[in-house]
Amino acid sequence: MKALGALTLLSLLAAGPALAEPSEAQRAACTPDVMRLCASAIPNVGAIKTCLRAQRASLSADCRVAVDAGEGQRTRAAARS
Repeated sequence: MKALGALTLLSLLAAGPALAEPSEAQRAACTPDVMRLCASAIPNVGAIKTCLRAQRASLSADCRVAVDAGEGQRTRAAARS
């Protein structure tokens, strides 16, 4: 069940405003970090995203890139609004 929650999060994490599917590489990069750092937040997607942002310094390098990419997409979308 927690793995399903982590996959749900990862689908939304890299999606940004367009809700595009994350790549397999992004899922692979972040799933261990979600399970290690944010398992208590599963299945609450918003709480997992907040947890990942709060734990940014502890994320693996690849997951940090995925989280930062999601943040960049949200920032660009807000600027267009």
